[in-house]
Amino acid sequence: MGRTGTVAGILGVLAAAGARRPVLRRWPTSVAQMAACTPASEMPVADALAHAALAAGGVAALVRGPRSGRVAALATIGTNAAAAAALAGLRADARRSAVVLQEALAPLGVTGLDRPIPGTARRVRDRARGAGRYVVAQDVAYGPEPEHRLDVWARRDLHLLRDGGPAPVLLQVHGGAWTLGSRTQEAQPLMAYLAARGWVCVTVDYRLAPAARWPAMIVDVKRALGWIREHVADFGGDPGFVAVTGGSAGGHLAALTALTPNDPAYQPGFEEADTSVQAAVPFYGVHDLTVDDQGLWNLLEGKVIGTSYAADEATYRAASPVHRAGPDAPPFLVVHGDTDTVAGVGQSRRLVARLRAVSREPVCYAELPHAQHGFDGLPTARTAYTVRAVHRFLTAVHTSATAPTG
Repeated sequence: MGRTGTVAGILGVLAAAGARRPVLRRWPTSVAQMAACTPASEMPVADALAHAALAAGGVAALVRGPRSGRVAALATIGTNAAAAAALAGLRADARRSAVVLQEALAPLGVTGLDRPIPGTARRVRDRARGAGRYVVAQDVAYGPEPEHRLDVWARRDLHLLRDGGPAPVLLQVHGGAWTLGSRTQEAQPLMAYLAARGWVCVTVDYRLAPAARWPAMIVDVKRALGWIREHVADFGGDPGFVAVTGGSAGGHLAALTALTPNDPAYQPGFEEADTSVQAAVPFYGVHDLTVDDQGLWNLLEGKVIGTSYAADEATYRAASPVHRAGPDAPPFLVVHGDTDTVAGVGQSRRLVARLRAVSREPVCYAELPHAQHGFDGLPTARTAYTVRAVHRFLTAVHTSATAPTG
């Protein structure tokens, strides 16, 4: 107990420190920093209680154990008490995130702060576990490749809602550094929340590197969007209102999709398809591939694009949402954690600054305190607040887009 408890306490202190100020910010060690710090930043109360229990065990060993074990017991008490205190200091981040998210929606005139709800994390977890009840079509082919598969989520009584009118649609694009991931592994709380409230959600797979090279990934997302335009009405969805979202590489693909409507370079063989979207919600995306601030060029050059930035700057610029933003960009809600080690928050700051400079539509930005890359992968209160903010954003955009004119 002594040595193990002390090591656990030291790791807890380091995790809490890293959650506040991570030090490993270059790929691929940044992934290790993310893995170590995410539980601390997203579940600080649970972690603090675990360290408090270890400290209590140290107290018991100090009182009842042999004299020879007193030093080890004191070390266990000290390190775990410090870890518990440091972690407890992060507990208010979820509520602070709710405030940040609400302030982000100001450009849309959305008001009213989410109230704390007892059992929020449990509800998010239960919603994710029960998400299967919303899958109304599974493993649907949207193109000729084996990876061209999608699932459709919706309420089975959707036809009874909205006075029988079509439902707005969300396209979800998974992340995974353009090299891994699956449509079944991400954004389940968000899709379940939206589906329960009358949305149709479509989650897609796409070809991955290194077997496929850029721009295969964005071409596939565009092809899936073309499928939505043609077929989503069969599931009660409105092909005239499609929003796109995704996290990490999926955030990059979502943003790029929104900013390159009907670009023939990304629509080979289906140039006539309408690939415009009416809103975009990228999470912690890589939005400027021309800046190697976290070591991702090694990944892009070696596996994804296959050429270097120095030799192929045009491709890197064309693949960067920052450099594709224009006056016709749809409304955006950009979400990023301020301690993200994998895709630094500067990526989203640059995108937001560019969009606000050129776009005619609202640009909302939420920079969440001490949130790591992939923070919404855990069923926490912060995830719940984020899901509800996304719903508010999309609902406001949809209401504005479908309001009668004249």
